[in-house]
Amino acid sequence: MAKADGQIVIKKYANRRLYNTGTSTYVTLDDLAVMVKNGDDFVVLDAKSGDDITHSVLTQIIFEQESKTGNTLLPVSFLRQLISFYGDQMQMLVPGYLEQSMTAFTEQQDQMREQISKAFGETPVARNMQMPMAMVEEQVRRNTEIFQQAMKMFSPFGGTGAPQTADEEKPKADSQDLKELKDQLRALQTKLDSMDD
Repeated sequence: MAKADGQIVIKKYANRRLYNTGTSTYVTLDDLAVMVKNGDDFVVLDAKSGDDITHSVLTQIIFEQESKTGNTLLPVSFLRQLISFYGDQMQMLVPGYLEQSMTAFTEQQDQMREQISKAFGETPVARNMQMPMAMVEEQVRRNTEIFQQAMKMFSPFGGTGAPQTADEEKPKADSQDLKELKDQLRALQTKLDSMDD
């Protein structure tokens, strides 16, 4: 397959057709979704300008998967929270947090599958069922801890470093935003703790 720096090159033309330069065939978004699931590394380039449009094409795949299957992965509450971060001063932290969370989740999915097999056996129902709630709650708790640790680095109240002088104080608006974020994190932690009871 033709690759650039180890990546398969997909070209997108003005007529929205996608061309796999490695196989010399036209492909669909469904084909690209299968490639992602197979772990194939590819880049999508605009055929005319040569711009990398991989992000927008992957986003389009997610949109199509969410709209055509009954098994949505993105709850409405998550989508609302994600949208609310656009333009927010915390926006720069979100991509790294989500990437770390998904990496941790991916690394632990084999362990989770093994636990499901032990608990329910190798039946078709067990293979297709959703993970037990306790495992999901534990993963959410870990992700929340990662996010809280990241937030401490940006918080003037995190307890690290020298206290700020009057000249170094942040504007009141920034302090209010941080207070609101801390309150939200506390509420989320309380909700997670109550799920254990």
